[in-house]
Amino acid sequence: MCIIRCGCVCSSCAAVECASCPLTPLSAPLSLLAASYTDSSDDETSPRDKQQKNSKGNGDFCIKNIKQADFGRREIEIAEQEMPALMALRKRAQGEKPLAGAKVVGCTHITAQTAVLMETLTALGAQCRWAACNIYSTQNEVAAALAEGGFSVFAWKGESEDDFWWCIDRCVNLEGWQPNMILDDGGDLTHWIYKKYPNMFKKIKGIVEESVTGVHRLYQLSKAGKLCVPAMNVNDSVTKQKFDNLYCCRESILDGLKRTTDVMFGGKQVVVCGYGEVGKGCCAALKAMGSIVYVTEIDPICALQACMDGFRLVKLNEVIRQVDIVITCTGNKNVVVREYLDRMKNGCIVCNMGHSNTEIDVASLRTPELTWERVRSQVDHVIWPDGKRIVLLAEGRLLNLSCSTVPTFVLSITATTQALALIELYNAPEGRYKQDVYLLPKKMGKRPCSTPRRPQNSLNSSGHGLHKVSKAFHKDAGPS
Repeated sequence: MCIIRCGCVCSSCAAVECASCPLTPLSAPLSLLAASYTDSSDDETSPRDKQQKNSKGNGDFCIKNIKQADFGRREIEIAEQEMPALMALRKRAQGEKPLAGAKVVGCTHITAQTAVLMETLTALGAQCRWAACNIYSTQNEVAAALAEGGFSVFAWKGESEDDFWWCIDRCVNLEGWQPNMILDDGGDLTHWIYKKYPNMFKKIKGIVEESVTGVHRLYQLSKAGKLCVPAMNVNDSVTKQKFDNLYCCRESILDGLKRTTDVMFGGKQVVVCGYGEVGKGCCAALKAMGSIVYVTEIDPICALQACMDGFRLVKLNEVIRQVDIVITCTGNKNVVVREYLDRMKNGCIVCNMGHSNTEIDVASLRTPELTWERVRSQVDHVIWPDGKRIVLLAEGRLLNLSCSTVPTFVLSITATTQALALIELYNAPEGRYKQDVYLLPKKMGKRPCSTPRRPQNSLNSSGHGLHKVSKAFHKDAGPS
């Protein structure tokens, strides 16, 4: 892969070229120039039907195109600059190798940020095999860079449901290789091992789960007495809740909506379902852009927070006919059912910011009387017999990672928390953790953020510092 001075992709490597570039003729429609590199390939051959090997002759992976590896490597290098906490952990702990002997099987979004995490885990001594937790979020060029670097990666953007489970199975089922740690996002990997390979849990030391959906599934297993290894709930750690869920979604919701629909937010009526940390971030961003924001919520504390933040609390059926955009952020299922979809106004945009693709009842829209029309990548018109149409984004899957990108700096904090959780579970003495779901200790959860003694962590890397309170103050301070 080579990039010409004007920023175009060389004609010997890919399909997109520039009309103004003196080095290459124009051989692709101008409409392709706006597409992301990941989507620019016109090769429709399924990766499962390809035999690919990296430069070292290794073929233990299944990705879209290994030739995109150089491009992906540059994206990973950019991400490293915005992930100070994770890079500091790598530098500090790679000599100790706290994950030596760990065999980590992972199922997360495969992006440049995840690649930095995977390479950090390897630097700390782990072996890794990886699949994607979302059929649309994989960055093909990053997957290629990981495969070229020797990682066993099974993922590509636009997998089918069958491909999705096939990739997870290839990741897990390798003769002579037994995972002893699970890093999951959504619980699908854990579910698959329980369903197909339950004996593997005899050697697995623990599970690290980062999403609210996956955590709910773990608690269900625990309640039923079926959780046979310790699990670490990263989603409810202070760093994941307060940074990733809130600030990441506050920025990426606008990016995802703008890239897919070119919508103007000012004056639009938006209903956000759920006012947890994800919902808070979405509401704050849309309000700042001039949208009229309504909130639905079932938890009384979150509902009161929405009111105190100036949002009107409503029931979905009260506003469903008038709103321009519907966003789900609950992590639950059947939040927006067919009844609500039928009552939406013409042109209503419907999307999901929660992990699970079941928040919007998309299955109910796949009926003979409704017509699906693909508008652009990840954007569908669903048309009713009377001509009314809604705009469905990413087929109800996670909007920001399916249709845009997310802020790398925030993901550095979450990725560092995941790595610390893996280290904690892997090195914990026998008996410390039982077969239950645990929260990451708060002291450990603070480590990805800066302290005065760790100037290379996240806070100080942004040019900020923490105020220190003297010991005398602590000693003398009394009740106010």
